[in-house]
Amino acid sequence: MNFEILKIDELCGGKASFYSILIEGETLSLFEKFLQENQNSSKSEINNILQRLNTIANKTGARESFFKTKEGHPGDGICALYDQPKSKLRLYCIRYGQELIILGGGGPKPKTIRALQEDEKLTNENYLLREISKRIMEALKDKDLQFSKDFLDFEGNLNFDDIK
Repeated sequence: MNFEILKIDELCGGKASFYSILIEGETLSLFEKFLQENQNSSKSEINNILQRLNTIANKTGARESFFKTKEGHPGDGICALYDQPKSKLRLYCIRYGQELIILGGGGPKPKTIRALQEDEKLTNENYLLREISKRIMEALKDKDLQFSKDFLDFEGNLNFDDIK
């Protein structure tokens, strides 16, 4: 799978930056797809998510308490943005400290299910981010990708191609 890490400039602020993933052959990033898929059915929840991302970017940074951690494997940074008690939308992210977050996809998570594995859409979105996180961690380890000095940005190669 080939993909590119894209900065979402309009969501970034002095406390945190947001990125998303563009899969080769797609026209929308994972986060744009999430917004498009849920804007009609969950408009108020989408607005709430965007307000919380604005607060994270400009006021608080990405505090761990804002996220449900351990949504993936140990150390992969996969988490979900905590939702409001009556909310059904789940947004998966890869969190790198308090400054940098990759916004992935997600979808409605009925309160009647306990585990993401009980929902095919959520399982697919989560496992896709796990694979992406693994590739990013390899690039960080190999120094093909680094964090900026203020940790608000990625530097280096933001394009990930399959080894041919």
